Amino acid sequence: MKTVYEAAGGAEGMGRLADAWHARVLADEVVSHAFSHGFRPEHTARLAAYWAEALGGPAAYSTEYGDETMVVRIHSGPSDRTEMDLCAIACFDQALDDAGISDARLRQVLHDYFAWATTTTMERYRSPDEVPAGLSIPHWSWDGLVTGDR
Repeated sequence: MKTVYEAAGGAEGMGRLADAWHARVLADEVVSHAFSHGFRPEHTARLAAYWAEALGGPAAYSTEYGDETMVVRIHSGPSDRTEMDLCAIACFDQALDDAGISDARLRQVLHDYFAWATTTTMERYRSPDEVPAGLSIPHWSWDGLVTGDR
């Protein structure tokens, strides 16, 4: 069986999805606030590599950019981001269309992953100082979060 990464088009598919999501959030009145301080020019390439690794692709993010600790520290903060999270998820769902991902099962798995990562992983800590060192990127499969049990 193909991994979620492979079904989504591999590196090219992740790149299209990251580009589409980034364009959507920059145009969104609520989510664009998260980028008001600026962002790295390679943001979408980094995002595509992160999603690729999380969804069963190569470990390029961990090899080239950093670990989960770094990602979670960037996204940690004390504010209530419920509205921004919901808008980011809506932008992701729209980006699936923009990226040409039409398979219903794949769309649901990708939605579930992004919603989980946005509201769970990235919301776990209220301060970057609380995030423990050495976190690994969580992996997601067709059945959801990959744990030690499966």
